[in-house]
Amino acid sequence: MEKCSQQLRAAMVAVVGRTNSGKSTLVNRLVGEKVSIVSGMEQTTRNRIRGILTETRGQLVFLDTPGAHKAENELGTLMNKMSRTAGEGADVLVVVFDGSAPVRMEDEGWMSRALFAEIPTFFLLNKADAPGYQPEAFKSAWARLQETKGTTRNIPWLEISAAEGQSCEVLLDALFDLAPEVPEFLFPEEIVSDFPRKLAIADMLREKLIRKLYQEVPHELGVRIETIEEHEDNTWTVNATILVNRPSQKGMVIGNKGRTLRAMRRAAEPEIAEAYGLDGCKIVPFVRVEPKWFKNHFILKELGYIG
Repeated sequence: MEKCSQQLRAAMVAVVGRTNSGKSTLVNRLVGEKVSIVSGMEQTTRNRIRGILTETRGQLVFLDTPGAHKAENELGTLMNKMSRTAGEGADVLVVVFDGSAPVRMEDEGWMSRALFAEIPTFFLLNKADAPGYQPEAFKSAWARLQETKGTTRNIPWLEISAAEGQSCEVLLDALFDLAPEVPEFLFPEEIVSDFPRKLAIADMLREKLIRKLYQEVPHELGVRIETIEEHEDNTWTVNATILVNRPSQKGMVIGNKGRTLRAMRRAAEPEIAEAYGLDGCKIVPFVRVEPKWFKNHFILKELGYIG
């Protein structure tokens, strides 16, 4: 891509907020491609994923982080730690609220962090097109917090719909205006994410399974890509291990006569092929019972949640 001027601008943008507020949908919308998995299930995002937008105005690197939530195991604790430390080293903080839901404790927690943040900050009231949208409840909570803390900070509010793209260009304009001048871009211009290939594919498979499974299984579901076999005809064979916590969950993941796994493959294989410019992709899944895998330090490291 040709640069429109000699002076470049780039910024690291931390996108934070409670779980299921629409952070991943927003990052995908801003980058223009899918770099984070999305579902209606809370705690979908487990890694800190960089989505990279490069254009003539400069480069914005978005950190899509796990949502803050009540942790029930080591994995949840790791996710919350990634969420809390997301702003470290960032140039801009973007706090996303689900404006269609009541104000929660986690929302007020992010307001409190933003009150004392030392970098430019935006409050986004997402899902402005959804039933029950109530922006004033969040603005009132922000006013009460400032009064309680005995200090004030002028943070701009922006009402958006990440799903529909409403006001996303306004946000991008503001972020590019704030981006500092840099001698060179932070990442190569041609990439949209620096997320490792195996972890990205594992997330794609987990997303498809989450959309088929409900109740507690998604939170006790892990995917590990064992190998990626690259063939001469520009196709891949992806060998994946799906981890579950209990034997009863294995049957649910496989499904009646393997229907759930087949549905996952049908949904994921063309998406992987398109994402990596392939002529085809075949997923070979194996479901393994690994009791309390989400408490196993070695497995968490293999899945990219540690280190």
